Amino acid sequence: MRRIATVNVNGIRAAHRRGFGDWLTTRGSDVIALQEVRAQADKLPAAAFGCYHVAFDPGSLPGRNGVAVLTRQEPAAIRTWNGSALVAGPQRRGDLRGGGENSGIGSVAAPDRVPLARGLAQFLAEGRYIEVDLADAPLTVACLYLPKGGLPAELQRPGRMREAPDGGARYTRKMGFMAAFSRYLTRTRRAAAAAGREFLLLGDLNIAHTRQDLAAWRRNQQNDGFLPEERAWLGEQLTPRTLVDVVRSLHPDEDGPYSWWSWLGQSFAKDAGWRIDYHLATPRLARTAVRAQVDREHGGVRLSDHAPVVVDYDFR
Repeated sequence: MRRIATVNVNGIRAAHRRGFGDWLTTRGSDVIALQEVRAQADKLPAAAFGCYHVAFDPGSLPGRNGVAVLTRQEPAAIRTWNGSALVAGPQRRGDLRGGGENSGIGSVAAPDRVPLARGLAQFLAEGRYIEVDLADAPLTVACLYLPKGGLPAELQRPGRMREAPDGGARYTRKMGFMAAFSRYLTRTRRAAAAAGREFLLLGDLNIAHTRQDLAAWRRNQQNDGFLPEERAWLGEQLTPRTLVDVVRSLHPDEDGPYSWWSWLGQSFAKDAGWRIDYHLATPRLARTAVRAQVDREHGGVRLSDHAPVVVDYDFR
């Protein structure tokens, strides 16, 4: 049995203050994908990644983005879009900050710099994607933080938006990313299959796919994250022969389980959330999933505005 989790920590320093380190130690996950780490190496908290090997692309935008994959054993391979990653062994002692003597962390050339699909070059330094081959199982695990995006120009109404109108720039950027990433996803999934490996994409996709994935779907039909074209794109990635939405396959008839709630109001208390954090697996791997759970709280405290999505796979 392998326990695999994904969580957008929305800043690893803040998550650690809320108990992320204890969750990491006690949850018993074998693989963990993190998004929005939001810290360069010299700003990481002590023992940021616990007793795990870590492959981490912080990106070059201070305080933004950053993705990592944590594994029990050192990965057999690491692939990034920019050809480098920060790597470390288990941080059982010492301070991870600053790549110090006890941390084992440093900037290294990744074993493989993958060919980018057309349209991804503008995103390669943002810390949005990393993938690893597990050393102890024929499985490639990828971690993605997809851009949040925005509204197309025709739907932008000043005074009715949380952000200033931008003429559709954020929307256009997200749609461009999705088109390019779709090409890349097909390529890397096929490469895993050619190497005899299953493939698992974990991460925050910033899209609620269906009405079951968003509590207040009626009033969000013209909001980013639930636009028809975003939902259609996600649906195109999911077929019986390519990738399966694992959590939905285990919970086919229920709303949720949601994985993101606003910090404002009573959204969390009322479970008025969004399901935007996913396990997308190749069909054979998906069939081995036996249990999926969203860790809404740990010790009565929310770790982030997102919650960890944890799946147990009977994958041998």
